This record gives sequence, structure tokens and C-alpha cells, in this order.
Amino acid sequence: MLRYVLTAALTLCVAPALANDSIAELGTGGLILSRSDAVAMQSEDLFISPQKVTVDYVFHNNTDKDVDAIVAFPMPDISGDPEEMPAIPENQSDNFLGFEVTIDGVAVTPQLEQKAFALGIDISADLKAQNVPFNPFGDAAKAALAKLPPAVAEDWVNRGIIIEDSADTGDGMKSAYAPFWQLRSTYWWRSTFPANQDVHVSHRYKPSVGGTSSVSFFYDGQFQGPYASYKARYCMDGAFEDAVRKAAKGNPDGYPAYYESRIAYILTTGGNWASGNIGKFKLTVDKGNPKSLVSFCGDNVRKIGPTTFEMTADDFYPEHDVDILILDPSDSNGGGAN
Repeated sequence: MLRYVLTAALTLCVAPALANDSIAELGTGGLILSRSDAVAMQSEDLFISPQKVTVDYVFHNNTDKDVDAIVAFPMPDISGDPEEMPAIPENQSDNFLGFEVTIDGVAVTPQLEQKAFALGIDISADLKAQNVPFNPFGDAAKAALAKLPPAVAEDWVNRGIIIEDSADTGDGMKSAYAPFWQLRSTYWWRSTFPANQDVHVSHRYKPSVGGTSSVSFFYDGQFQGPYASYKARYCMDGAFEDAVRKAAKGNPDGYPAYYESRIAYILTTGGNWASGNIGKFKLTVDKGNPKSLVSFCGDNVRKIGPTTFEMTADDFYPEHDVDILILDPSDSNGGGAN
């Protein structure tokens, strides 16, 4: 994909530099079909914003027979490592992305398959035997760990399932067991694709939006740190970089008065269909705030609104995933739009 960057104009604003704490985004994609040899993706209409991701598909059965298939939506894996906090929209729920799906306009209730792993070993049965919920970030899991028999807790620590974690509860530092396992979740359902007919499938969810509390690749008046990887991943060009430099000049500490939001969409799963190509593809990116800056890679992208940008393609083969970088003004009064 050719490099393309969209840069919104901004007004300088002065704000103190923020600590560069980072939260990791979870890459999430689209649907996977068990009979990709028979069903083609006629079109995909993909909308991505920090608030929601919606995908509208039209699938076509190319054969003269009805096809019964399993359709799956793999959720991103999440790990209970307390040292690494990913961005989870609904961390108390098994449906932590708020996933919903419809077929030809009718809501579907998919089944949820979940397994837990420690060191690559399936430990689902161990958790079930002790009535421990699988979601490592849920309060219910931590409460269940507090009730483990001492012998079980010691065994799980030795096996890398849990760790001892100390925290200040207000009454001083106290030690408790914390999840250390990895959760793998997949929503799936059975669907019939009638012979030589189209089927419309739509799904939506809340994206995992990672970020930092300041601009991680520019400080002390220059590009540094992860700048090279950001430039390649988000296709930052000269106009985008000039806007960042301009913002930094307004602050005595050399930081642009922005914070990062990052979204990762796994588009390459869209190549797992009959013919491998998407007949008609449309990507719409909404940066949310007209004062924000946005940068991502794409071909023939055009601005269609104050915050929205569109890319379209025919007979499209998804060779790369979609990575979006949004710089939001840390001062709500700063910035401007073009």
C-alpha cells in the first residue's frame, strides 16, 4: 500500500509534558469462514474510529449447492500479566469488546469458545475445577484466587498460572494472587449460504485503543525513541512531522501538547475467501476530534468530512493490516481543523 498521511492544521498551545505511560492496543480483525473455497467476499465496508468498529460484508456462494459453514470471530488474546496493561473496553465481561453480529439484518447470538493457557499449556480444566472465571482482568477471577486452597495456590505459582502480587490497599502493602494466564476467546456460529446467492453479515465492537499520555516519538525538540518504527507503521510523512514540530515549539519542554491513540485492525484475514480478493472494499477512518492529527497507510484516500477519510478499491487483496495513529490535543482549546 502506498504511503498516505492526513494532517489537520493546529494552533499552538502550552501544556506541561505528561508522563509517557503506555497502554497497548489489541489487534482485532474480521470474520473467518470454514468453507472459504465456496464463498467469496463480494464487498467489505469497514469503519474504524476510537469509539467503534463496524464491518458490513456481502458474501456470495459461488456454487450450485447450499453451503453450511462455521463463521468465527477470533477475539484478541489477553494475558493477565500485571506488568503489561492492554486497553480492554469492558474488562469485567467475557465479551470484553462488546461484539455483536447480524445476518441479513437479524441479530445472531453466537457461541463463545474460551480456553486458558499458561506457558502454552491448556489449563482450562484447572480453572474450572476451582471455579475460577477465565477473564484474567475480571474482579471475579481475583476474588476466586483468594479462596484457593494453599496447596493449589502453591502448585499454580510453580506452574506459572498465577503470581503473587503486592498492592497498597490503604491499610499498607498486602500480598494477593493475581492471574498470569492467557485467555483465548472466539465467537462462532453456524450459517447457511444459499446456492448462488448473497448473504449480508454485519458485526460491530468497541476497539482496543492503545496510547500514551504524550507523544512517545518526539521529545527534547527532536524525533527519537520509536520514531523509525512509527514512521514505517503509520506512514508519517513530512507534513505530519512538520505539524508535530510546530506543536512542540509552543512548549518550553519540547513536547507537542498531544497524546497518542493507536488502533490496530487485522485486515489480512479478509484474504481467506474464494478467489482471495475482496470484490469491493471501502475503509472509512474517523479520527473523532476535528482538532486531532491522524496518520495511516493507504491508497487513494480522500477526506469526506471534518473527521472522516475514505479509501476504496476494487478486486482488493489485503496484503497489510491497518494501523492508525491519532494525536489528540491534550488541551481541549488547542488545535484547529482543515
